[in-house]
Amino acid sequence: MPYMAFLCLLLLVSLLLSSPRTITEAKVSAVIVFGDSSVDAGNNNFIPTIARSNFLPYGRDFVGGKATGRFSNGRIPTDFISEAFGLKPTVPAYLDPAYNISDFASGVTFASAGTGYDNATSDVLSVIPLWKQLEYYKEYQAKLIAYQGSATANETMKEALYVMSLGTNDFLENYYTMPGRSSQYNIQQYQDFLIGIAGGFIEKLHGLGARKISLGGLPPMGCLPLERTRNVFGSNDCMESYNNLAVDFNKKLEALTVKLNKDLPDIELVFSNPYYVLLQAIKKPSLYGFDVTSTACCATGIFEMGYACNRNSLFTCTDANKYIFWDSFHPTQKTNQIVSGYVVKNVLSQFL
Repeated sequence: MPYMAFLCLLLLVSLLLSSPRTITEAKVSAVIVFGDSSVDAGNNNFIPTIARSNFLPYGRDFVGGKATGRFSNGRIPTDFISEAFGLKPTVPAYLDPAYNISDFASGVTFASAGTGYDNATSDVLSVIPLWKQLEYYKEYQAKLIAYQGSATANETMKEALYVMSLGTNDFLENYYTMPGRSSQYNIQQYQDFLIGIAGGFIEKLHGLGARKISLGGLPPMGCLPLERTRNVFGSNDCMESYNNLAVDFNKKLEALTVKLNKDLPDIELVFSNPYYVLLQAIKKPSLYGFDVTSTACCATGIFEMGYACNRNSLFTCTDANKYIFWDSFHPTQKTNQIVSGYVVKNVLSQFL
């Protein structure tokens, strides 16, 4: 074979091996999501809460420029994960009446912005607690069986990827803000309390037929723009105490993963940790094409999220791709794509 032809063949093989199309062959039937605003696609639009984002400029970079209720300028991590597995490019919200079981058969999110492991966390903003999300999943199972038939539906549920993403609100919106839990538990005890809830939830999910489960870790919470704003005496740098807490809690989540993989038959439980890839982007933004790390795109970028992040703000940036954070608490679509891409490549790849 001529040398140039051989090089072309090598290049072709390399492209095929690295192509995202190889991911579409994965045996993952659906992406089923539980969690908070990091993975809520609009469930909060349909409950009485102020924790909403179904208005511009949220969603301005989403398809059609639509504010769906995602806390971002565009797509969220589970949308990118679904697409990476050859499924649809967005995962719809279960409570959205625009969708039905035919839409949910390949992916659905029960997540609710503002929630946490702790029921007391969901009470702060009157959002959907984790136990209620599980009840919605049971309801979904019944609908799926009626739609696909028992055998097919059971196979769908067995081969689905279950994604859990929550925990930040338990600390930042509950423990360190409200008086209740901090008077009952010290911070180590509270972490253990949450780990117990997480373990119990996964056991229940396993009992309902889930086998492929991704347990999400905490981000570097101290580097969220809102927490940097509060860190007045620390020159508005990242709050290291909150970052250290996230590292500690993530270690406990990882240990829980190891334990449950031993305890529960046929489970494939993985720990998806966004901490280090997000921290690297914050510390070395130029590696990822970012310009701004300490403030967010929306409004002044210092404290605004939800209704405070509105279309009338003259300060909102023109190009969100230059920013790691969209509002004071949530990443931009570009950041979501980077973090989810990292997780798919380094953790979820075992399901490919």
